[in-house]
Amino acid sequence: MTLSHDPLWPRAGGWPAPRDAEGWDAVILGVPAWRTSLSPTGAHATPAAVREALQRYSPTLLGPPPTDLSEALRIADAGDIASPDGPEGEASVRAAVRELSADARLVIALGGDNSATYAVAQGAQATGLITIDAHFDLRDGVSNGSPVRRLIEDGLDPRRIVQLGIADFANSVAYAQRAADLGITVVSLDEVRRRGAADVIAEALDIAGGGGGGIHLDVDVDVCDRSVAPGCPASVPGGLAAWELRALVRAAASDPRLRSADIVEVDATADAPDGRTVRLAALCVLELLAGKAVAA
Repeated sequence: MTLSHDPLWPRAGGWPAPRDAEGWDAVILGVPAWRTSLSPTGAHATPAAVREALQRYSPTLLGPPPTDLSEALRIADAGDIASPDGPEGEASVRAAVRELSADARLVIALGGDNSATYAVAQGAQATGLITIDAHFDLRDGVSNGSPVRRLIEDGLDPRRIVQLGIADFANSVAYAQRAADLGITVVSLDEVRRRGAADVIAEALDIAGGGGGGIHLDVDVDVCDRSVAPGCPASVPGGLAAWELRALVRAAASDPRLRSADIVEVDATADAPDGRTVRLAALCVLELLAGKAVAA
C-alpha cells in the first residue's frame, strides 16, 4: 500500500512498542486465533491487515477543539502473540495481557476469531463482560462459539454479563434459554437499534461494572450488516450499520471501568476488494481510543 505523505495530515497507527512502567493509555496486541473456528477462516491474517488499514485514517477527533489522539494519549503496539490457539497459546495471551494491563488503562486485542475473548478477558482479570455480537457464544466445547460459556465456567459471574445485538435467525432456542437461565442480560439487535447507543451502553456499564473491578468489551464485527462486513463469516443482511457499531464502541470506551477490549471475527482474506470490513475494524480501534481521550 502506497499512501501520500503530508506533514500536516498525520496517519494513525505506527505506534511504538511499549516500554516498562510507562503508564500507557492504550496498548494494541495482536491475538490471531483461528484454529478452533466453526467456519473456515483466515482470521490469523487480520491483525496485520488492521494495522495497515489504520494508516488510511487520521488520528484526529474534530472536537471542538480538534485533537490528535497520538498526541493526547500514550499509545503503544506490543506486536502479536505468535501462537494464541490451544491451552499453551491461551496461557501466553493471558500472561501478555496481564502484564500489559498493569501499565495501561486499556488493552486492545486485535483478533483473530472470537475464541480470543476467553484468554484476553482472563488476562485483564475482568469481572464484567459486555459483548457486541449477533451470537450468544455459549456453545459447548472449545471454539469461537464458546468463549462466554468458558468464562462463566471459570468463575465469571453471568449476572455481570451483558450481550448487545443478539440477532434473530443467528441463534437457537437452547442457547437463548441457557442465557436466560444463567441470568445474562440480553439486549436484542432490534432493542439496541430502538434505544440507541447511549442508553444501552449506560445500562450495560452499570450491570457489568457493578461491584467494582474491570470490564472487558468483546466487539464481534459480525454484528454488523453484511454490506459493511462481508469479511465476517457469520454476518447477515440486516445487522447493525457501521456507524451504530462505532457509536457503541466509543460510548463503552469512555468509561474508566473498561480496561480491555477485543475486535474479532474479521477474516481479512475473505474481505471485499475495497477492504471495508478490515477498515471498519481499524475504525473500531480508533473509536476505542477516542472514548479514552474523551474520558480523559
